[in-house]
Amino acid sequence: MRNLRSISALLAATVAFTTPVFADEHLKVTDEPLTLDIHFHFRDRVVYDNNWPVEKRAAELTGVSLNNVASLASTSSQEAFNLLIASGDIPDIVGGDSLKDKFNLYGPQGAFLPLNELIEEHAPNIKAFFDENPDLLKAAQAADGNLYYIPYLPDGKFARAWFVRQDWLDKLGLEAPDNVDELYEVLTAFRNQDPNGNGKKDEIPYFARQWPELLRLLVLWDGRSTGTDAAHGFYVEDGEVKHPYTGENYKIGISNIAKWYKEGLIDPEVFTRGARTREELLGNNVGGMTHDWFASTSGYNVSLADEVPGIDFRAFLPPKSVSGKRIEENRRTLLKPDGWAIGHTNENPIETIKYFDFWFTEEGRRLANFGLEGEQYDLVDGKPQFKDEVLNSDSPVNAQLWAIGAQIPRGFFMDYSYEEQWTNEIALEGIKLYESEDLLIPEFLGVSMTPEEQEVYDRYWSSILTYMLEKQQAWILGSGDVEAEWDSYNAQLERLGYDKVMEVMNTAYDRQYGE
Repeated sequence: MRNLRSISALLAATVAFTTPVFADEHLKVTDEPLTLDIHFHFRDRVVYDNNWPVEKRAAELTGVSLNNVASLASTSSQEAFNLLIASGDIPDIVGGDSLKDKFNLYGPQGAFLPLNELIEEHAPNIKAFFDENPDLLKAAQAADGNLYYIPYLPDGKFARAWFVRQDWLDKLGLEAPDNVDELYEVLTAFRNQDPNGNGKKDEIPYFARQWPELLRLLVLWDGRSTGTDAAHGFYVEDGEVKHPYTGENYKIGISNIAKWYKEGLIDPEVFTRGARTREELLGNNVGGMTHDWFASTSGYNVSLADEVPGIDFRAFLPPKSVSGKRIEENRRTLLKPDGWAIGHTNENPIETIKYFDFWFTEEGRRLANFGLEGEQYDLVDGKPQFKDEVLNSDSPVNAQLWAIGAQIPRGFFMDYSYEEQWTNEIALEGIKLYESEDLLIPEFLGVSMTPEEQEVYDRYWSSILTYMLEKQQAWILGSGDVEAEWDSYNAQLERLGYDKVMEVMNTAYDRQYGE
C-alpha cells in the first residue's frame, strides 16, 4: 500500500491499535443523507438488517444508511455470493464471512475496487491500524498487491486450552501433567483407578467434541496439527510453508496416538460422538481431559455443579513435548477471512471508504463491539461495561449482540474486553496461567494466489487432504499401520500432486511476505 510503513518484526501476541485524534465532525461522512446497497450474507442464514439498532445508530452518526439487497431465502452464504458474481449486478458493498479468497480472486478481475489509495487519502483510522500491523496488511492483500476488502480483525490471545478434572487428580493424589510422559501416566490412572468412584471402568480419559482437537496431541511429539485457526491447515517453519501431515515427527506422533487409542486412553467414539460430547461425558461424570475453548469449557463447572457434585474442570499448562517444548498451538486468529468490499459499480467510493473508516474510530469500534450506550452498556471510567440485565440474561451475550447488529463479520476490530466481561473466573484464571509463559507460536495467515497458482491448488489439494485424513483415521483406529505404510503413503502423496501444491504455496508465500 502506497506510503504505508513496513516493518519486518513479527506481530506482538495482541494486535496493537492506535486511533488518531480528530474533532467531533470526523464521524460525519456526508452532510446529505446517502443510502448504499449492500449484499451482506453470513452464517448461511443471516443478512444485513436495515432495522438493526446498530445500523440505525451508525446512520445517525455518519449520514450513511445501508439497504440490504441479499436474498432472504438463501441458506448458503457462499452460494448467495456465487450467484451475485454470476449475475454481474454487484451492489455498492458486498460482505460476509469466508470471502477473503473470493474478494482477492474477483477483485483483480474488476468486480471490486482496490482500496489502497482510498485508504491512504480518506481512511486515517484504517491506515493507522495497518501502519501498526503491516503483516496483517500483507495477509489481507491479493496477489497483485492490492487490498480489496476490509477484514474483521479479532482481538485477544488465547482461545483453547488443555482442561483436566482436577477433582480426579486430587482423589488419585496426582498433579497436573507437566510433560508427555506424565500425561500418559495421568490418562492411564484415569482409565484404571476409578476416579469417578462408581466401581466401573467407564472413564474416558481424553475426549474431544471436535475430533481434530485429538490431533493437538501431535505437538507432544514435536509435530503439528495445523498452523491456522482452522483444522488441517498449513504452517510456516524457517520461512517455508509446510503441511503437518508429513514428516518424521508426524509419523511418530500418529503412531503414539494410535497406541493411546488402542489402550483406551482416548474416547473410542472420538470421530463420531460430535458437538455435545462435553455435555454427555462430563454430565455422566466419565470425561477426564480435553482441549477446548476457555469460556465455554470452564462453564461446565457451573452448569453441572448440581448434577456432578465437586466437579472441578480446570485449565492446565500444555504438557512439554518429548524434546521439552511447551507450546499452545491454538490462538485467537489475527485476521479473519470475513469483512466487506466496495463493488465496482459504486458511485460513491470516497463516502463508502469513509463509512468503513467510521468502524475503526473509537465510537464506531465501540458500537460494533458493545451495541448502544445506555441500552446494552454504560461507560464506567471511560470503558464500556455491559448492563446487568445483559450479563444475566437467559440469552448468551453474543447472541444478544448479534440480534442488534453488533459483533457481526463486517470490517472492524474486535475488542476482547467485550468477551472478557462474560467469561467466568475459572476461565480467567486459566487465561492468566497461560499468559504466565511464552506459549504462543506464529500463525500462518494464508496466501493469496494468482489464478494460475489457484488452478494448481484447486486441481490437487482436495484429493490430497481427503487421502491424508482417510489414512490418518485408519492409523488411529488400528485398521492400518503407519510404520508399514509410511513409504507408500508418501509415494501416493507425490502421485496426487503434493509437491506441486507446496511449490505454488511457497511461491505465493515468498511473494506476499518476502521483503
